[in-house]
Amino acid sequence: MTATTTPVCTSASNAAVYPSFSTYVRVRGQALQRTARSLTSNPCDAEDLLQTALTKTYLAWDRIEDHRALDGYVRRALVNTRTSQWRKRRVDEFPCEELPEREAAPTADPAEAQALRDAMWRAVHRLPARQRAMVVLRYYEDMTEVQTAELLGVSVGTVKSAVSRALGKLCEDPELAEAA
Repeated sequence: MTATTTPVCTSASNAAVYPSFSTYVRVRGQALQRTARSLTSNPCDAEDLLQTALTKTYLAWDRIEDHRALDGYVRRALVNTRTSQWRKRRVDEFPCEELPEREAAPTADPAEAQALRDAMWRAVHRLPARQRAMVVLRYYEDMTEVQTAELLGVSVGTVKSAVSRALGKLCEDPELAEAA
């Protein structure tokens, strides 16, 4: 009786699949890009991070004995490179004798803000009673859709659709368009 075994690590059979660095990058590039993207907040920074990690991997390609461990090697290079970038970030501070004057931000006219709030309330009062109740509970009382549905005794889907229709009506309200 001959027992056949399957490798536990699915990438264990990839040793023959990656005879060259370019083949490895072509096959695993998208997965590595996703890993890099999860380490940064900017897609362009993720591309730069991946390029740097792949450069390090390329330089060490001949020293990597087990090509089944390439993903781990590149991921470690990604994390180490990102950590180094984070530690090296510069903060440009220049001491000076006098503090620069702040530019005054334009302040909104309180009367205009009040006029907009009044127009909004008038528009809300023009909504049908059920939609008005749902809009007030969701946005003025800050309740969740589930809480609103339980309080009004309706389904969550009803709350979603009614609020959606109400917001559509508010967007089309001519008085609100003038006030904004």
